[in-house]
Amino acid sequence: MRRALRVHLEHWGLHELTDAAEICASELVANVIKHVGPETPSTLVASLSGSRLRIEVHDPDARALPTLTEASLDAETGRGMMLVDGVSDRWGVELAGDHKVTWCEFRTGITSAGQQCLPMPRLARAADVLRLYSGERAMQEAADHGRLSAALAEEAAINVITDLLHWFHAQGRDVDDALDRAQSHFEAEYEARLP
Repeated sequence: MRRALRVHLEHWGLHELTDAAEICASELVANVIKHVGPETPSTLVASLSGSRLRIEVHDPDARALPTLTEASLDAETGRGMMLVDGVSDRWGVELAGDHKVTWCEFRTGITSAGQQCLPMPRLARAADVLRLYSGERAMQEAADHGRLSAALAEEAAINVITDLLHWFHAQGRDVDDALDRAQSHFEAEYEARLP
């Protein structure tokens, strides 16, 4: 979950919010695990709208509501929503019949309406594939070194694409057709996100 969120924030250029967003997402998910149940299906959603980053956790129990409580200094639990309250700009809960959405928001400083969101599953899958090609350690080092990350990730992505083109060729498929179809899919998804 943290890795997928980190990839998303890196794509949006929101490196400065990574730690705070990870803390809040972790606490919101921990609340579901502790108060609703460890096997509860839940969904993490990150979205960028205007100048706000929004983190949401959806779960199926509209009765177990998070509350802001003050824990004593020696308490080992009970600080989750205090952390969310202290780290985020605002938070809340939306009830929707058979489920709830617990959310928090951060001001990003982004003023460009051109900033676009990509579907998180696509970014997470791409990050997983790039890790396979370049190794977990290389990807972590890349994430810690800004511009180096772009070069390492780009090289790994080129290797992935090259291997896939070899696979298409070995299957007797038209490599140019595969590239054209992939680009058409990408452009259609990208245009669908434009306002």
